[in-house]
Amino acid sequence: MPRIAKGFVRLVDRFNYGVGRMAMYLLFVLMGILMWSTISKAAFTPSLWTLEMAQFVMVAYFVLGGPYAMQMGSHVRMDLFYAKQSPVRQAWWDAITVLALIFYLGVMLWGAIDSTMYSLQYNERSPTAWRPYLWPIKVILCVGFFLMLLQALAALTRDVATIRGETI
Repeated sequence: MPRIAKGFVRLVDRFNYGVGRMAMYLLFVLMGILMWSTISKAAFTPSLWTLEMAQFVMVAYFVLGGPYAMQMGSHVRMDLFYAKQSPVRQAWWDAITVLALIFYLGVMLWGAIDSTMYSLQYNERSPTAWRPYLWPIKVILCVGFFLMLLQALAALTRDVATIRGETI
């Protein structure tokens, strides 16, 4: 494989590893928000912002942690036939499925960018009582989809190297 391809894979892996490790701490933020929600409902007037903020944090946790999960091989996989095949055959299957994933992520990123532009242009707000602006979470969605797309391209590059009998 060309040095630029190896460098791309290493750069994407290193960056998504760092983002994924930081995104793991969002789970503690989510727990804090939900704990505050529980305490405020039991002790005094419930906060308006907790449910929606918990949803936003969960979206950020999920979207920013996805590339890390893909890198670590943590996604659910049907290993009934896959595990019994050779590494080259597995790389072929992975390459085919990653191509479908790349198409899907491209469509998702396109839609997320369009939705974010709309949200920024019209100062879109949530229709709830708290009424937060929606563009921050939409920007996080765009970043997450883009990072997942980069990780999918890195996985495809790694699969092509395996098919060619090389390693990255």
